[in-house]
Amino acid sequence: MIEQLQTLDRELFLFLNNLGVKEWDWFWVLLTEKETSYPLYGILLILIYRKIKLKGLLITVLVVGLMITFTDQLANFFKDTFERLRPCNEPFIEYGRFLAKRCGKFGYFSGHAISSFAVATLVSNLLRPYYKYAFYWLFFWAFMVTYSRIYVGVHYPGDIITGASLGILTGYLFLKLHSYLKSRFDTVQ
Repeated sequence: MIEQLQTLDRELFLFLNNLGVKEWDWFWVLLTEKETSYPLYGILLILIYRKIKLKGLLITVLVVGLMITFTDQLANFFKDTFERLRPCNEPFIEYGRFLAKRCGKFGYFSGHAISSFAVATLVSNLLRPYYKYAFYWLFFWAFMVTYSRIYVGVHYPGDIITGASLGILTGYLFLKLHSYLKSRFDTVQ
């Protein structure tokens, strides 16, 4: 059963990875870099400040910082425990496209996927009462960032699906923490 899933994951990876078009490679390589999302984070901080004020913003920054630390450590723990090679380290990559600047050794599951979907879940729920399309835009962004990991050749679809699922769960758990801290320390509603 596990072997069948791995075969399916490889085949799906090669199919999705080979959908790439050379003229768009620059876009996906840029999108996969963490620094590319910094302007979005700045905009989100401004929107959060405008709607839930300074204490709410400080609570949000604290919770997001804790959440990103948690997601990074969880992803690294899984990578070191399962030791699943990334597609860019497999012999079949010659049939695919490797565009990333670097290729770590192990990749189960995607750190980009868990952190992107955790941020999208937490922040979209914070902004939903004020911006009705925040949910859709943030999940579209998270999907694009995670798909870029397949496009550049560093993650299997299974890595992405696992990371995204755990990211959504993590986002909701840290949303509960945010709600608790906000009700405890931010008395201005």
